[in-house]
Amino acid sequence: MPKMKSHTGTGKRVRVTGKGKIMKQQAGLRHNLEKKPSTRTRRLTGVVEAAKSDVKRLKKLLGR
Repeated sequence: MPKMKSHTGTGKRVRVTGKGKIMKQQAGLRHNLEKKPSTRTRRLTGVVEAAKSDVKRLKKLLGR
């Protein structure tokens, strides 16, 4: 049986904390920033914990 390979693209997009939480960048800060309010763009900065519904899929992609 071949070894399981972790998804390298996912590894570049998410980070696992010491306690095992999956942290990700929020969406919506790539383009069309002029029409978005500054309050919204400020709120979208930084990293957040991934949604509970996505955690199982992300862990499988990371090989955990």
